Amino acid sequence: MEAVIYNQTGKETGKIKLPETVFGLPWNEDLVHQVATSMMANKRTPIAHTKTRGEVSGTGKKPWRQKGTGRARHGSRRSPIWVGGGVTHGPRNDKDYSKKINKKMKAKALFTVLSRKFKDGEVFFLDNISLKEPKTKEAKNIIVSLSKIKEMNSINRRKNAVFIALQEKNTNTLKSFSNFGNLEVGDVKDLNVLDLLQYRYLIVTQPEESMKTFSVKLSSKVKIAPKTEKIKTEIKAKTKVKAKVKVK
Repeated sequence: MEAVIYNQTGKETGKIKLPETVFGLPWNEDLVHQVATSMMANKRTPIAHTKTRGEVSGTGKKPWRQKGTGRARHGSRRSPIWVGGGVTHGPRNDKDYSKKINKKMKAKALFTVLSRKFKDGEVFFLDNISLKEPKTKEAKNIIVSLSKIKEMNSINRRKNAVFIALQEKNTNTLKSFSNFGNLEVGDVKDLNVLDLLQYRYLIVTQPEESMKTFSVKLSSKVKIAPKTEKIKTEIKAKTKVKAKVKVK
């Protein structure tokens, strides 16, 4: 599996071999949907908030006596059925919408979307983006040059056109592209499913170094803390001792 590397003027400078584990995975709609909805839920900060009958202001006195008035019985003016009373089952700002996502699921979903985008011809590799000073004009020239590439002819679309993933942070690049509303600039190490789904094209700079970053994500495993390992060792030792005692 190979891909062409371009420079910022839109000319081919070479090719790169891509790992099948990152750009050759089959589409998994369920996995991508689960990870995407979980990430959106984790970003959610509830604002709407209603007060219950215990929080709303008002007297706690019984409106009228229980019997003999001919009216329906009531115990509080703060009841949800009264005007100005509390709200039943209303939205609360202390509700937790967060969902757990396993590291392996998150990584596989990212690579699944990368594979789909690469298959659809929406992933491009640039050797580097170098700007001497932060200027929107120079950034626009780069976009115009890249739009000449046949597969990137719709890079000038109005909304959600390109996500540029930088291997190294560059202040000049960030400032130069910040005035464009149809693209976003971020780091390769922070690339996630939501970024890929939001923008049509993905431009990855310094592809060889970026592949190393992807491989690190692929091989990342949950490390067991030293204390946990020590406790597990002690439990195993105690279990062996008990087993020997039983045998005797």
